[in-house]
Amino acid sequence: MIDTPSGPVDQIDLLVLGAGFGGIAMADRLLSDGRGREFLVLERAEDVGGTWRDNTYPGCACDVPTALYSLSRHAHPGWSHSFGRQPEIFAYLKSVADRIGLRDRLVTSCEVESAKWDAESSQWVVDTSRGRIRARHLIAATGALSAPSVPNLPGLEDFEGEVFHSAQWRHDIPLEGKRVAVVGTGASAVQFVPEIAPITRHLTVFQRTPGWVLPRLDRSISESRRRWYSRVPLLQRIVRGRIYLGRELYVVVFTRAQFLLRFYEMFARLYLFLHVRDRKMRKALTPDFSIGCKRILLTSRWLPALTRPDVTLVPDAASAATATGLVSGEGTEIPADVIIFGTGFQPSEPPISRVVTGADGRTLAEHWGGSPRAHNGVTVAGFPNLFLMYGPNTNLGHSSIVYMLESQAEHIGKLLDLSDRARHKTIEVRGDVQAEYTDRMDRELANTVWNEGGCSSWYFDSSGRNSLQWPSFTFRYREQLRNLDPSDFVVG
Repeated sequence: MIDTPSGPVDQIDLLVLGAGFGGIAMADRLLSDGRGREFLVLERAEDVGGTWRDNTYPGCACDVPTALYSLSRHAHPGWSHSFGRQPEIFAYLKSVADRIGLRDRLVTSCEVESAKWDAESSQWVVDTSRGRIRARHLIAATGALSAPSVPNLPGLEDFEGEVFHSAQWRHDIPLEGKRVAVVGTGASAVQFVPEIAPITRHLTVFQRTPGWVLPRLDRSISESRRRWYSRVPLLQRIVRGRIYLGRELYVVVFTRAQFLLRFYEMFARLYLFLHVRDRKMRKALTPDFSIGCKRILLTSRWLPALTRPDVTLVPDAASAATATGLVSGEGTEIPADVIIFGTGFQPSEPPISRVVTGADGRTLAEHWGGSPRAHNGVTVAGFPNLFLMYGPNTNLGHSSIVYMLESQAEHIGKLLDLSDRARHKTIEVRGDVQAEYTDRMDRELANTVWNEGGCSSWYFDSSGRNSLQWPSFTFRYREQLRNLDPSDFVVG
């Protein structure tokens, strides 16, 4: 039994795990369809927000324009910049939660410890840090970027200074006057390094792999424009549509006309040349793979920060730690008072997969064996009444994941309706349908820049398969989910 805002509950029709963008999108769909379905949202933290609640590092911002990075039914006319900052996005998600009435169905500080399918009752038995609850349907909206990845550096336990990951930023640790070592040069590092460089005594950046950098064409949005957006919402919808269509054109380049990537690469090389005049550093910062193969780094401050006299770029990854610093790949020890890991997440091995147990007694992680698979990225054979959000092969290299999450919420709603109409207790994708879908994803990804670009990225799982990326246009994904074929599922 779990204490909820409306009292103790031991059984519910539907349970949503996670209150980030995915969980809020799902709740919005459930609350707006007029069916009055009973559901709860469990959130392990103290508030909604997901990654935009947790990531509070200096300079944290989105690299997708805010006009597109918001729920379609809840446009926000008050964005201060074309690329949203973390505090604003977090505030936006809290305001949407309030607006749709999610707080009445939200249980916070509730960690899911296990979720097991009980075939006898056709329910999920979910044990949490706040008690047990049974649910007919389970929606995992815990996100793909929730588990920080920290490299296993030999000797790290002997380091006498402070250590933390950028996704768990320690604001209580002052960096002023400190020798700081940053491990990683990905999307997070390029944001916080320029912010902390001016205050540290010296900043050393350990680069594992260089990334292609393009300027982030960010601008502030004037008060008058915001007023117009508020008074005439159609104007903001037009801007959203224009940005959406522009982003969809990238798919052509990434998947069908990769020769055009040379022009982007030429511009990136020119941008690098203009900001880094030292030939040796420029060579170290030049990737040896196609642009787009890994996430393109949109930043206008990263390269200038690396050329500061009090910043040192180590072009090879840290190989070990000592009591007083880090050791470079060449064996040189570099002293540090603080180590910050900007080393990303574990998207192909989400923590939730290790606690969800299906009909055959195996966890989702065991079922996947290191290579996630799901039909439409949502349903998994052997796991009745389980629905994933931001599941396998739904990540994007060009547009807003919010669009995908809203598509999934609508799709899940249709699956729930299908089950209800049949008056059956369970719905589950057929194993052959899932296998055929996975094969199609593999075929469509085979000739894309993400697979053929010559890089090693977090898109690939431990089996070497690209189990993260969606290989085509987002409108194609939405259409695919909209055209639900009941014969793809077993309703029992």
